[in-house]
Amino acid sequence: MRILFLGDVVGRAGRDAVTSRLPVLRRDLAADLVVLNAENASHGFGLAPDMARAFLDAGADVLTLGNHAWDRKEIVPFIEAEPRLIRPMNYPPGTPGRGATVVDVPGRGRALVMQVMGRLFMEPLDDPFRAAQAELARHSLGANGSVQAVVVDIHAEATSEKLGFGHSFDGRVSLVAGTHTHVPTADHQVLEGGTAYVTDAGMCGDYDSVIGMQKGGASLRFWRKYPSERLAPAEGEATLCGVLVETDDATGLARRIGALRLGGRLSQVMPGF
Repeated sequence: MRILFLGDVVGRAGRDAVTSRLPVLRRDLAADLVVLNAENASHGFGLAPDMARAFLDAGADVLTLGNHAWDRKEIVPFIEAEPRLIRPMNYPPGTPGRGATVVDVPGRGRALVMQVMGRLFMEPLDDPFRAAQAELARHSLGANGSVQAVVVDIHAEATSEKLGFGHSFDGRVSLVAGTHTHVPTADHQVLEGGTAYVTDAGMCGDYDSVIGMQKGGASLRFWRKYPSERLAPAEGEATLCGVLVETDDATGLARRIGALRLGGRLSQVMPGF
């Protein structure tokens, strides 16, 4: 199975890049499953239902959220009704929506996609490690298992927490992809047990910015330590950032992982397979 994971979509620049390029990109990469983090799509904060529909129509199979999940209140009834949109599973019981979903992958079987949110320098949520452990206990991975791939989006600030998570579940999931920091890391690799890993997939947005926001107001906040400047997404050409993973049909574990950076200001990289 080929899995394309795209990092946080930021603002109109990111939305337009994803919706215009994803159909062709999916075809050219022969991606069987596309997972997209969409929590910053609506002016940098949250996700609106019409934007979610546009991403799904463009070829995304599953959308993930994060700490901005509830910034657009109209997403609440939508996430209750749409199983392809998930939020971190370690939110407390009673939170709207779901933290995991199983989707059919035509010709390849079924895939479990789940999301957790880190706790270091983030909101004080439930334990993401134990939440993931409990969800994985309900499934088996491999050709004869209940699912043929498992993708985990860990939405976290600390690189150490993401790495600890990746190593903890090495050999049990196909891909652990970090999101939230909006900067693509160069550590994409297949871990010893067969799990593909990247600390942060990067963002789909304008990199002439401060993590996707216009650089003037965002930079002034550090000078003044007073949030008087209104943050707004940068509107230049976006770079699509993410990873492509190829799994073994027998085990569901990763054979290889490659970085993707397409368009915009960053050096261009396409997966070498």
